Amino acid sequence: MVGPERPQFVLFGSSIVQLSFSNEGWGSILADIYARKADILLRGYCGWNSRRGLQVLEQIFPKSLSPTTRIIFLSTPPINEQQIKETLSGKFGKVNRTNEDCRVYSEACLQLCQEMDVNCIDLWTAVQQRDDWLTTCFTDGIHFSPEGSKIVVKEILKVLREAEWEPSLHWKSLSTEFSEDSLYDPIGPDAKTTINVSDMDVERHMQWE
Repeated sequence: MVGPERPQFVLFGSSIVQLSFSNEGWGSILADIYARKADILLRGYCGWNSRRGLQVLEQIFPKSLSPTTRIIFLSTPPINEQQIKETLSGKFGKVNRTNEDCRVYSEACLQLCQEMDVNCIDLWTAVQQRDDWLTTCFTDGIHFSPEGSKIVVKEILKVLREAEWEPSLHWKSLSTEFSEDSLYDPIGPDAKTTINVSDMDVERHMQWE
């Protein structure tokens, strides 16, 4: 660990996670929002499924998690079948995945999480709430474009805002690291007083309620 202890968000999954820091992805947006508040750790592995992930689960997460550990599942998002045919078929052969398959997997994930009392985000439904989702939310029919990633971030923050967790993990509830005034802060326009700019990004982040 580097620096003071702060909350850690571990993003674990397949290519949708691994690529979440690329192309204005949802992981990079979270890292920006949580700068000086929490660490966003990327543990994504392209091409993996849940069976492959289970093989290394104890290498990613400790066997005995902290009592304050919180879990949020992201259900299977929808896909653009035509875009997949146009962009991925030449690389991987015929891609048999359908949006209906994604719905089935998404509903199974939601049901399991409900039975286990674990928070789960219904990405399959959330993405399709946007009228132009087929043409704006993906780069290749599967992975998120910047617009698709914004939907993911909004859904994650909604869970964090509404969850009755102590402490709250919503970005507005977390303290800013090293936010105290200092003689070494930047000098203001009067050339005499210092300006504490530790929360200068708050206004820019207000879109992320």
